[in-house]
Amino acid sequence: MKNNVKAVVFDLDGTLLDTAPDFEVVLNRLRAEQSLPPLDSLAIRNTVSNGARALVTLAFGLDEGDEGFEALRQRLLDLYLDHLAVASAPFPGIDSLLTFLRDNNLSWGIATNKPELYTTPLVNALGLSPDCVICPDHVQNRKPDPESMHLAARLLDCHVEDIIYVGDHQRDIDCGRNAGCVTIATRYGYINDVAEVASWQATHIVDHASDIIPLVKQYL
Repeated sequence: MKNNVKAVVFDLDGTLLDTAPDFEVVLNRLRAEQSLPPLDSLAIRNTVSNGARALVTLAFGLDEGDEGFEALRQRLLDLYLDHLAVASAPFPGIDSLLTFLRDNNLSWGIATNKPELYTTPLVNALGLSPDCVICPDHVQNRKPDPESMHLAARLLDCHVEDIIYVGDHQRDIDCGRNAGCVTIATRYGYINDVAEVASWQATHIVDHASDIIPLVKQYL
């Protein structure tokens, strides 16, 4: 068993925070602007981790490059910026997990594909105090490239092998594995098929954020 883990880094949407409720509001508001009925909440939740482009495709059946796609994507982002911390909240168990990390002198951070424009106000509005926040704005190559984890190691003053990376998408696990991190896949996030998580080759899989604490203890 690997010892001396120094930090835990989280993906944001679907791992650290349940942001789907705000996306449900703004995506259905955008559909209403186009005289369309609201979408099912579950369909939206299962798409949130794939970003704004995937949400536009879900809501309007358009692909990137199609006429009107970019205008709808930008309108969605504008609506989201005005509604990004209304109903979003940490997943159950996250608050206790973060307290555990602080109590054990472990750093924690965020590595997300969500642009800084939306990440920073969301994190601030929810009163979170991560030791580092890494967005696509801060790297040349976004996840699944391992660059985010290498940057996290520098910012957290540890070796990349001393980081546990937690995520709800295969790109998160690929990012962590490619960097040499311990990886934890979360089945409580925005996942279409929980059975597919086993194929991601994460070091560990959890069904609840509280399951992460005993795993971290194994590496102390």
